[in-house]
Amino acid sequence: MVKISNPILPGFNPDPSICRVGEDYYIAVSTFEWFPGVGIYHSKDLKNWRLASRPLNRLSQLNMTGNPDSGGIWAPAISYRDGQFWLIYTDVKVVEGQWKDCHNYLATCETIDGEWSDPIYLNSTGFDPSLFHDEDGKKYLVNMVWDHRIGNHHFYGISLQEYSVEEQKLIGKAEVIFKGTDIKLTEAPHLYKINEYYYLLTAEGGTKYDHQATITRSKQLKGPYEVHPENPLISSFHAPRIPLQKAGHASIVQTHTDEWFLVHLTGRPLP
Repeated sequence: MVKISNPILPGFNPDPSICRVGEDYYIAVSTFEWFPGVGIYHSKDLKNWRLASRPLNRLSQLNMTGNPDSGGIWAPAISYRDGQFWLIYTDVKVVEGQWKDCHNYLATCETIDGEWSDPIYLNSTGFDPSLFHDEDGKKYLVNMVWDHRIGNHHFYGISLQEYSVEEQKLIGKAEVIFKGTDIKLTEAPHLYKINEYYYLLTAEGGTKYDHQATITRSKQLKGPYEVHPENPLISSFHAPRIPLQKAGHASIVQTHTDEWFLVHLTGRPLP
């Protein structure tokens, strides 16, 4: 068992997404309005990390001209399949009011520190998307849906839509597979297939002191997804005196030694 001191990535490293390639581990984090976009860290032991790549380093990949403070790159999601890395990211153009001008893209690269591709535009229906690679070879975009309609809750739910590698675009109909729990503000979906179940991991409660990670599962890709009776999977709102607060927005990985680890966002309030 690895002994890890937290936080593993101190400072400005929010919204971690983790993946494994053999015995190598990678975490992608948000960079908001700072350029180059996205930080990707590498580790061999889940304890010691180094910055390995800033993949969005060309204006053809990321042009944030006019972006507001706290706009830009939100919650990138990294995965590895078919001999290459897949990076999903959002460029947020509007952060205030009932509108969220969010554009979601896909970039790929065979090596973590190589030259990443120009982006493939996916959609503009919400933020925090991720790419799920199913066992049958199909790929799906999973993202929260932003509802701008007056009187509706802005966080409408989590949608699923197939991505065609050959056509380089989303195909078929986007379907909402999970509406969230009573905690609301359901975002940051990550989908996993473990044995006979699909597991949907989301963030809820907002990125403040009520932040948490919620785990659900289903035997069918499109649900219905049942919420774990002992949720939240992780949160710090029940322990207001611990030094690390705002725990949520999680991602999980299975190690090469068949252990499971979870990475998540957290904050250290000023005394």
